[in-house]
Amino acid sequence: MASRTTHPVLDTRSLNRATLARQLLLSRAEMSARDAVAHLVGLQAQNVKPPYYQLHARLAGFRPAELAALMESREVVRMVTMRSTIHTHTAQDALTLRPLVQPARDREVNYFRKGLVGVDLERLAAHARRFVEAEPRTMAEIREELLKEWPDADPQALSVAARCRLPLVQVTPRGVWGRSGQVRLTTVERWLGKAAGGGGGDVGGDVGGDIGGDVGGDVGGDVGGDVSAVDDVVLRYLRAFGPASVKDMQTWAGLTRLREAFQRLRPRLATFRDENGVELFDLPDAPRPDADTPAPPRFLPEFDNLLLSHADRTRVIAPEAKGRSWVGNQAYRTLLLDGFLAGLWKADAGVLTVELFGTASPTTKEEIAAEGERLLADMDETTAGRGSVRFGSIHG
Repeated sequence: MASRTTHPVLDTRSLNRATLARQLLLSRAEMSARDAVAHLVGLQAQNVKPPYYQLHARLAGFRPAELAALMESREVVRMVTMRSTIHTHTAQDALTLRPLVQPARDREVNYFRKGLVGVDLERLAAHARRFVEAEPRTMAEIREELLKEWPDADPQALSVAARCRLPLVQVTPRGVWGRSGQVRLTTVERWLGKAAGGGGGDVGGDVGGDIGGDVGGDVGGDVGGDVSAVDDVVLRYLRAFGPASVKDMQTWAGLTRLREAFQRLRPRLATFRDENGVELFDLPDAPRPDADTPAPPRFLPEFDNLLLSHADRTRVIAPEAKGRSWVGNQAYRTLLLDGFLAGLWKADAGVLTVELFGTASPTTKEEIAAEGERLLADMDETTAGRGSVRFGSIHG
């Protein structure tokens, strides 16, 4: 292994600009919504609207109808994958990423084993599969069906076991912009008409609640899948989130024991260190812009993966801003200034309110307002192009 002195050091601003470039946040990309979902290895989607706002911040000319059409045509789906949270994935990634995280889902069931005494998990999975593949079901319906077979089991434990053992997707109209629908579930194989597994994916691109609900947890486990599939996802993670450490990727995936994959790939990767001496890996040809590259204001939704996908989040969250985008289990919508978390926002009745953590110059406020007006014009049909931006408290 190379000595520490041979690794170039990347300071915090350099890591910030590299990550923003991978995340399509330095400038909006001329890319389709489908290709962006693939490039980003999915969009965190506990709630319905965040994936749409994530793409608006990243893509030139994006409109909600584009992603909504992909949802309705089943080219993208909503399902539990990384960190035991709901993500919006391309159909191909839905089939290939779930096996990768399956060991973590199996481990998750162990936390509920006291409520599953006498339950044969293989029989439970087979029974639940037949039930949801006959037609999409709500979580309450799945729970009631399983309780018929195991009346002495804990209902929540049965729910968790079904979600963990089966690759369930939320069927439309759930997740479609401008439409509403109860969470109903079937297997990814049934919904897409294809078998799960395999490798490759799209190159280039609750524990806390009910199985199909919009609240996720954070439960780790060993990595699954064959070697080529695991290695492919490592490379894709670095292309979308790098430069990164092994722990960074393990945080993003909610998995453990990924160091072997990085070691296998080491000859193909560039290596760096951060200012604390942590080894970072990257693709040799991936963009690493100058630390002084301008970063425009960007409005991000709650649960944006940019803020959740590294063990060390100081590349986007300065120490003084740590913890300011959350209250309990609820995340706020966030504002990036100069590439870093700098405030919160909300939109209501055509008014976008921005709460800054610090002061901003008149010019910076003008840039924030222009970006906010663009968001309202593109994403809020009620404004008819007449939305406004104000600075104040989002709690007011």
